[in-house]
Amino acid sequence: MGRILAIDYGNKRVGLAVTDPSRIIASPLDTIHSQDLLAYVLAYHRREPLAAIVVGMPRTLLNEPTDVTSAVVGLLRRLRKELPEVPVHEIDERFTSRMAHAAMLAGGLGQKARRDKATVDRVSAAIILQSFLESPAGRAVA
Repeated sequence: MGRILAIDYGNKRVGLAVTDPSRIIASPLDTIHSQDLLAYVLAYHRREPLAAIVVGMPRTLLNEPTDVTSAVVGLLRRLRKELPEVPVHEIDERFTSRMAHAAMLAGGLGQKARRDKATVDRVSAAIILQSFLESPAGRAVA
């Protein structure tokens, strides 16, 4: 039973989150440079076979593409080509950064930790993953 990996893609940094082996709980995993993402995912998949990958699709409040959307579409294409055996899902990532800040505040993280963009990216990826797990597509994988 493989884990599910979530990606919160940014032009500079990428937040990653992963499920537990039972695919019940989403946890922040890492923050890496966007250029290292594909190599990281391939190496992770060799160590821990993935059941699925979930990528946050950036859209504006008006459901229009953002400056990062085209890069995410390219990432989806590369992931599906490099890992044809692993289903790659898209999920709306609007509000995840705001939700991450709120979760960090509720969790008691100090102001300095909440300002750390790498931490926000990891927590955002965990929120994306948890949203996917609670969706019909996520329940079908889990």
